[in-house]
Amino acid sequence: MQAPDSLPRDAQSILELAARSMFDLFANASEGMMLVDRQARVVWINEQYKRFLPALGFERVEDFVGHPVASVVQNTQMHHVLESGKPILIDLLTNRAGTFVVSRIPLRDSAGEVIGALGIVLFDHAETSLQPLVGKFALLQRDLDDARRELARQRNSERAGLRQSRYTFASFVGTSAAAVEVKRQARRAAQTSSSVLLLGETGTGKELLAHAIHAASARAPHPFISLNIAAVPDTLLEAEFFGVAPGAYTGADRKGREGKFRLAHGGTLFLDEIGDMPLALQAKLLRALQEGEIEPLGSNRLLPFDARVIAATSRDLTRLVRQGNFREDLFYRLNVLPIRVPPLRERRDDIAALVEVLGEDMALRNGHQPPELNAEALALLSAQIWRGNIRELRNVLEQAMMRSDSNRITARHLEIVLRESGVEQLAPALVAATTDQAGSSVAAGTVPLPEQVAELERRAIALALTATRGNKVAAAKMLGISRATLYGRLGLTG
Repeated sequence: MQAPDSLPRDAQSILELAARSMFDLFANASEGMMLVDRQARVVWINEQYKRFLPALGFERVEDFVGHPVASVVQNTQMHHVLESGKPILIDLLTNRAGTFVVSRIPLRDSAGEVIGALGIVLFDHAETSLQPLVGKFALLQRDLDDARRELARQRNSERAGLRQSRYTFASFVGTSAAAVEVKRQARRAAQTSSSVLLLGETGTGKELLAHAIHAASARAPHPFISLNIAAVPDTLLEAEFFGVAPGAYTGADRKGREGKFRLAHGGTLFLDEIGDMPLALQAKLLRALQEGEIEPLGSNRLLPFDARVIAATSRDLTRLVRQGNFREDLFYRLNVLPIRVPPLRERRDDIAALVEVLGEDMALRNGHQPPELNAEALALLSAQIWRGNIRELRNVLEQAMMRSDSNRITARHLEIVLRESGVEQLAPALVAATTDQAGSSVAAGTVPLPEQVAELERRAIALALTATRGNKVAAAKMLGISRATLYGRLGLTG
């Protein structure tokens, strides 16, 4: 702090004494203090500040002091104070050590030039002392970080002309035990660079999870390239994978063509329907994964690549290996982190949320109001087998929306769509259970549909347990549900 020259000597002495006293007060009473010089290098920290060093990643004071403040303190604003010459009296700072309430004050010489800055940690447990403010700050900070990451991905996409991931884990809708578990496994996979194998029926959301794993990984700023093997003729697959050298064959591009492996360099390569890959190409894929290099068609040069592979299939790869239709060594190479994506019939508790999300998406695309389903309509949807999973659910909803004169969809609308689409309206076991021991059927409409469905479930489970002589595993398999779901219906915990 600089005393004005116009002040009397006594006043100037008092001001200098006050400045020293205030500095000593903050140095002793604050939670921490630091000084930076004109070049934004840390030149001093007090004893209280030293306790933050381990959390910031430093064991010794000399590893911290003497270094640019931006390189040792995440999210610091000290350089802005030096540039602007203006103090930041109250601010929230979040970094590896926690969330703090801080002040930042510029220091000036006798000529008024900024020669450094003082940083003061006022509170080091802002999470508890200023909970409402910190909560709002943390939410805004997360939104800002998400926006920055998305902007970075869009810029990379524009520069490279490549496709980026379009989904995050929030896009995988569901709070059922099965949905929560698959997202937990996928989040863990995102923290590694190992190959991931997504296993599940068609329409369960395997590609969405692949996008989400990439978006949550360290490779998120780089390309996400996908290739549906089942959609490409066998004769073109090798070129799609490895690219084509200039003039490799008659009619080939003179400039050559990049393959998917090279396009995915630094990012993620998603291979959908890997179980449909021809045996001849499987050996070349295995070699590429093992060596980290590819050889374009018509070229003698080996090109390195760095891409994380996520594969997916709706087929039983283990059975294909036994039959000799899929290489065992390639299977083990891909099956490092297997994740089973559950079918919709094992996630019945998520159907209401899925209907809401799918309805909003369809409404946005078509310019209509989102559909409104009553309880009976939701209960009817929850009772279906959904062999096509979420893709089939979306199709049924879209057809029902087209048939309705308003945005209200009833069980009657859905029954018509299901019947005309050839979809079984109830699982076979539930249909069989509609007939009681006297041979009479449950009369539709005599009681609310949710109660009818619940009664049908109870009867179907009872019939299945009788047929399997109490074997719950076999009964669950017969009903097409998981053992955990069966236990939940029975009120069991084992």
